[in-house]
Amino acid sequence: MLARQVERISRSKKIDKLIVATSTHLSDNPVEELCNELSVPCFRGELNDVLSRFYFASLQSKSEYIVRLTGDCPLTDPEIIDSVINYHIKGGFEYTSNSIIPTFPDGLDVEVMNKSVLRLVYENAKLTSEREHVTLFINNNKESYKIGSYENKVDLSSNRWTVDEKEDLDFVKTIYSALYKECPDFSTKDILKYLEKNPEISNINSCFERN
Repeated sequence: MLARQVERISRSKKIDKLIVATSTHLSDNPVEELCNELSVPCFRGELNDVLSRFYFASLQSKSEYIVRLTGDCPLTDPEIIDSVINYHIKGGFEYTSNSIIPTFPDGLDVEVMNKSVLRLVYENAKLTSEREHVTLFINNNKESYKIGSYENKVDLSSNRWTVDEKEDLDFVKTIYSALYKECPDFSTKDILKYLEKNPEISNINSCFERN
């Protein structure tokens, strides 16, 4: 699943360097092994302090802008990633996300932040929840940042494309089985067209609410 996500992210025209950030726990050894096979840099840090892990991983890049993508989104769309990045830079925002007001399918979340802001978050976030959820400190202190909310023209937020449950994985496997062989770089539009013709597929994981 992670390999497919890395494959999709690599099609982004705006991302200069992709780093997989995982923990130093032995259970994450396979993640590093996969990254070595894919020739993708892998940074290993704190298991529970995810903010610390993410911050130190970001120091491996000289970029002024940092993009955060979570590892449970194998249907992530490189075009949407690039659109959010462009919106962030052109708008002069300090933090931008397409999930502040959900209009995209759950599982296509993109966050972009200035590295200087990430440093401040790392230095000031104290709550355990703020260390576990990388950007929660920003959301808890919105008045302190220039925040950009990127929204889709059509509300697709009822679609669940993330992988948290077994049924989510079953849904994603069904999508890949139907589309990947003929078109490895299938897009969000391709998925929506497929679901329009096969509406029962969305029922596989529709029992779960968006987090």
